Amino acid sequence: MTFSEENYLKTIYHITALSGVEVSTNAIAEKMETKASSVTDMLKKLADKELIVYKKYQGVLLTEKGKLSAKMIVRKHRLWEVFLVDKLQFSWDEVHDIAEQLEHIKSEKLINKLDDFLGNPTEDPHGDPIPDVNGKIIKIEKLLLSELKENQIGICVGVKDSSAEFLKYLDKNKIALGVSIKVNSIEEFDLSLNVKVNESDLLITHKIAGNIFVKVA
Repeated sequence: MTFSEENYLKTIYHITALSGVEVSTNAIAEKMETKASSVTDMLKKLADKELIVYKKYQGVLLTEKGKLSAKMIVRKHRLWEVFLVDKLQFSWDEVHDIAEQLEHIKSEKLINKLDDFLGNPTEDPHGDPIPDVNGKIIKIEKLLLSELKENQIGICVGVKDSSAEFLKYLDKNKIALGVSIKVNSIEEFDLSLNVKVNESDLLITHKIAGNIFVKVA
């Protein structure tokens, strides 16, 4: 596969993982920031390689072969993110773009050795699951912080928005994986939350709370 084909396959995988239904050409075009006509051309190529099922005007689904291929790209991306953070001391807001380049390395032997070197992690620095060598994913039971009720405590296990801007915001407020967040109160007017993080009180918007995954303590 070309780099471009891999990027399309990964994009389709991420969209279907969220929605669980067929992906429209327009949805892919929006995510890839390209024209629908360009997407259509690529979908035909992926269909020829039996990586997707594509029916004009009906949307796209990954085949089992396509799903496994996409998971292997995601596996490489997330393992490289772990390496960059744990071994090279990059911050979690810096690694996505670098991993986007490294994920296209073809050597399975290298990636499997990298996995073993890192201790076979099951999550990346943002709390997203890492597929194993067979594509198996260990799912974590989690809720959004915005779903918690007053006086509940959640442990941060991931983020929904992994943009550099959002991760920098979390860093500034000392919110990271493993940090305990207690909901002190919820404002009825706009559903903003007063929370306790590391013994400090913090007011966060409903939007921010809707982008932080937690496991109820």
